[in-house]
Amino acid sequence: MAGITELPASAPGMRIGLFGGSFNPPHEGHMLVAEEALKRLRLDAVWFLVSPGNPLKSHAGLAPLAERVKAARQLAANPRVKVTGFEAAHGFRFTYDTLHFLKARLPGRRLVWIMGADNMVGFHRWERWRDIARLMPIAVYVRPGSSRLAPGSRAAQWLGNRRLDQADAPLLAGQNPPAWVYLHGLMSGQSSTAIRNSNGQGAQR
Repeated sequence: MAGITELPASAPGMRIGLFGGSFNPPHEGHMLVAEEALKRLRLDAVWFLVSPGNPLKSHAGLAPLAERVKAARQLAANPRVKVTGFEAAHGFRFTYDTLHFLKARLPGRRLVWIMGADNMVGFHRWERWRDIARLMPIAVYVRPGSSRLAPGSRAAQWLGNRRLDQADAPLLAGQNPPAWVYLHGLMSGQSSTAIRNSNGQGAQR
């Protein structure tokens, strides 16, 4: 499919949320997080960064990148939500490499990394996770089963007093990292794993 590895258009001054994952498959829970981030962080756009594959997980059952990008684009009805599989064109495997590249490639943009609370719980196992936190602000969105675990996680403890109050979430994109906010609110019970299992498919989130 043409254009799957292209970056969405942007301009200096834009506030952009970066939401990475396998999106295998994408679902309404992903869109819920994107919509809430747009509103509560006062972002101009959210980009779904569809990864070639999570290095911490098995790739069994992982659909081809083009299929996942196409499905995510079909799901993303909001014109401010863009979808790209650009990481594959650069051979990026780790989030730090992706974010470091984007920050250098897109000067003047205010970039925010978005992750679910379930990922925050295991964030300390990510490659160069402290450097990710030093690279750009992080918005963590509540997820079923992780709402109480994320604030006490190893990464959250390391970040210490760099956490913003939810009421100050609109300020996050302008903060010097490390800085993060934990967003409570509407939750979706959907997960890519559950959808695949219901279809008789295997691993990958």
